[in-house]
Amino acid sequence: MDSIAMFRKKFETYKKMAEEENEQKAWDVLFQGYPERQREHMGAFILNDTLANGFTKAIPIYKQIGMEMEVHDISNNDMDGVIEVQKVCPVLEIAKEYGFKKPCPVICEMDVAATKEAFKDQGMKGSILCAQADGDCVCIFKYERPKK
Repeated sequence: MDSIAMFRKKFETYKKMAEEENEQKAWDVLFQGYPERQREHMGAFILNDTLANGFTKAIPIYKQIGMEMEVHDISNNDMDGVIEVQKVCPVLEIAKEYGFKKPCPVICEMDVAATKEAFKDQGMKGSILCAQADGDCVCIFKYERPKK
């Protein structure tokens, strides 16, 4: 399944579940198994490397799904940290097709939550600092964990 089809399927499933049940049920259905998949996919990049190096290695994968990503190492003191800057959001228009003003709850917020859950054994924290869906020129995500 290509990335656009994958995003469409997520919005379609979320919308259907939210209408039939509620938004929490939709979130729960889509979140099921997500942390495990996130650990499997991102773990190869970050479990034995710094966040900045790992995220940098993942840039080609993000590019394949239509994202233009930059990575900035913000490690400081005893924290391994990274800022992920997304210059292109391939889901802004797709979200509107399904009646969502913003794609963030279905895509980015869930991704950050899955990453935190997937790597909670490492004390991973993550947050969305700004979003194109809110009128910002880029989306910026921050991830950090204690240094080993």
